[in-house]
Amino acid sequence: MKASFAGLTVGLLLALAVITGGFTGFLLAIVLGGIGFAIAGHLSGEYDVVEKVRGRRG
Repeated sequence: MKASFAGLTVGLLLALAVITGGFTGFLLAIVLGGIGFAIAGHLSGEYDVVEKVRGRRG
């Protein structure tokens, strides 16, 4: 299992712990899952989050 997949899973499980339901809960699950995916992928060296955030600067 790749670290990014593990991070996504953990993020989604954390989101389920705080979900109260409805559309807001769905958005929270997506955001926390994405954050978990990004952190785990960065820590495992699969991709560079800082480069993605920084963008293209001349």
